Amino acid sequence: MNEKFSFKRMISSSAAKGQRNYLNTQKKYEILKTAILFALPLALYITGYVTTGSNANYLTIVAVVGFLPACRSLVQTIMFLRFKSCPPDVAEKIEAAKGELANLYDCAFTAYQDNFMVDHLVVCGNTICGITTDKAFKEKEFQTHLDKILKADNIKNVTIKVFTDENKYVERLGQLQTLEADEKLTLSIISTLLSVSL
Repeated sequence: MNEKFSFKRMISSSAAKGQRNYLNTQKKYEILKTAILFALPLALYITGYVTTGSNANYLTIVAVVGFLPACRSLVQTIMFLRFKSCPPDVAEKIEAAKGELANLYDCAFTAYQDNFMVDHLVVCGNTICGITTDKAFKEKEFQTHLDKILKADNIKNVTIKVFTDENKYVERLGQLQTLEADEKLTLSIISTLLSVSL
């Protein structure tokens, strides 16, 4: 495999995005980061107030500006709290069935009107196949959303299917393993999916 297009290298360089339990791990990180970002300006404000006895000091200004990245981080944390990682029992079935297929776990895609949680997906050439535990998943809207994103990256004629039934998904994984796929196209799609998922 060409090192430039190494799937494992792509995943490892993207801070564990796409790996199993990514969302649950990232939630903890985002909560900790947000707490620290709020604690620092709060400490500056308290220090300024205690030392001067008033809000009218330079540390108050620095503290107020310091709350801006903290608030941004809070929004990011709220986004992560809305989603859960692929359930362990489902992940175990997937691990046993996916073989060498290029795959991603915990893909949360956000759009203007809807959010789409895909617990796991595989890419095999121009085929994207996924599973979700969200029984209210809007597959048509997801297909339209993803198709627009892929076309913007000049990737066309991609088949997108998301299952809600574990057994049918596992069966489809077996079928995909028998197909010959364009590895470069597969990795281009994986790269796009990683860039647009939470």
